[in-house]
Amino acid sequence: MSYTESDRPALGSLRQLAAIRQLEIAEGPGRGMRLVDVDNGSGLHFCVYPDRALDIGEASFSGQNFVWLPNDGSASPAFYDAQGFEWLRTWGGGMLTTAGLLNVGGPGEVNGESHGLHGRISHTPVSDLSTSAKWENGRYVLTVSGTARHARVFGENLLLRRTITTAYGDNTIEIENSVTNDGFRQSPYMLLLHMNFGWPLVSFGATLEAPEHEVVPQNAVAQAGLKAWQYMEAPQAGFTEQVFYHKIPADADGFAAIELVNYDSKRKLRVSYRTKELPYLIEWKMMGQGEYVLGLEPANCLPEGQAANAAKGILPMLAPGESITSKVRVSISEL
Repeated sequence: MSYTESDRPALGSLRQLAAIRQLEIAEGPGRGMRLVDVDNGSGLHFCVYPDRALDIGEASFSGQNFVWLPNDGSASPAFYDAQGFEWLRTWGGGMLTTAGLLNVGGPGEVNGESHGLHGRISHTPVSDLSTSAKWENGRYVLTVSGTARHARVFGENLLLRRTITTAYGDNTIEIENSVTNDGFRQSPYMLLLHMNFGWPLVSFGATLEAPEHEVVPQNAVAQAGLKAWQYMEAPQAGFTEQVFYHKIPADADGFAAIELVNYDSKRKLRVSYRTKELPYLIEWKMMGQGEYVLGLEPANCLPEGQAANAAKGILPMLAPGESITSKVRVSISEL
């Protein structure tokens, strides 16, 4: 049933319509972490983690999960180990994990400084956490926002301001990221939005659809699977992850889009992103048993580490005081 602001007298509270709740995790590796539970009142429900840079974990539509959730879920940043591939021990998958801001891709060393897999921003708590649920131009809008600082003495000083928005009657999540160089020297700025979709949205027969565009395999393993980049197979024992780089053309509004369509689960998911700030779409196809996930990841760089991006001449940089704001939208609907 549709609802407009004129129907307000019928409600005791607008929480009957849609709501945001701030909670705390009681047990497991996430014990003590803050959690923002968002229910937009029209089928979309998701959880935001303020202690993980406002990453998004669990997400469902009309009661049906659509993301991949490994092991025990999101862990407290207190357990973070920046060495090598240890990032994977505290990675909770979910709808959004932020990679960056100084490294995206495998671990490596640059100018004597070690960078672990996908950097540390995802394990950084936000300050200035704010939530709101209010009418704006005839829409009941729900918003979560906060600021995470990626900084060290004698090093970078980057500020990520994130705003996550949805609305009653609109099953879209918009993620706005504004990164500012708050320091006094030029700094690398790498950002990849690691969005992880899972069963039953990802299942045998589901397909990716996008306008005709260039698809580049990351390595020989991906090259072997290039002809099937858009097709989801059944879970396979011993599957080796495949990564593809997409350059999808933008529409008149500057947004590129890709869709995951599944007629069996009767769902369609659309990821759109503004290409001016995020020119790449990284596809992570992992059809393994238990590790059965499709990553659709808008990015401003390639997931090959800071040194490799610099060698290719594509490492994004921010001047002192400079800010760059990017936008990504995730929409899900019934077929």
